[in-house]
Amino acid sequence: MTTTFGMFVKAPNPGCVKTRLAATIGDAKAAELYRAFLSDLIERFRRTGERRVLAYSPVDDMTREVFNQLSVGDYDLWPQPDADLGTRMRLFFEAFGPEPVVLIGSDSPTLPGEFPVAAFELLQRADVVLGPATDGGLYLIGLNQRRRTWPIFDGIDWSTSRVLHQVMQRLDQEQARVEVLPPWYDIDEPADLDFLRGHLLALRFSQEQLASDAAATRSALEPLAALDVLTGGR
Repeated sequence: MTTTFGMFVKAPNPGCVKTRLAATIGDAKAAELYRAFLSDLIERFRRTGERRVLAYSPVDDMTREVFNQLSVGDYDLWPQPDADLGTRMRLFFEAFGPEPVVLIGSDSPTLPGEFPVAAFELLQRADVVLGPATDGGLYLIGLNQRRRTWPIFDGIDWSTSRVLHQVMQRLDQEQARVEVLPPWYDIDEPADLDFLRGHLLALRFSQEQLASDAAATRSALEPLAALDVLTGGR
């Protein structure tokens, strides 16, 4: 059985990523911070699953080269098709199934390395594993497609606080066997940066640091703190 770990990623181009953060910290700093997220996540999950895939966008040679350099041969590259998020995810699972596939986003730079590992273990007995985000979305979806393909990608209000509720309703209707991982958080809004900085500070003084280290993110946050952009100048 081949397990596949996937991550949806974007080219860290100013003005194209973390646009809600950019409204406060500027396009260049938002892109730099997102590049740090990518660096930490790609490094942390470099040995997760038997096959690892970076699903990248936009689909162009420059973006592919960026992720070639970041992956250092440890990940395959898969170009995301030009479609809505639900369709892109469905096509990803279809491309790498029917065996178990776990997919995460790239907005949670402190996501513990053991969460996707736990998802693969749970998929030995579950149909679906979900990682609920604290904003009402999902940070992880795992599917055991050896049984069937689960219809959870169409008709969902992706990128809203309704995602988790809608997906759980759909799975309940399908009588799927579902396992749920511990909740975790994404970094999307300016206020999230305060939480992230506090979390990283707490990790520095706990044994959890080795499990959730985010060295590049720590470094990218330092100049923002110096400019008081994390606290709004308070």
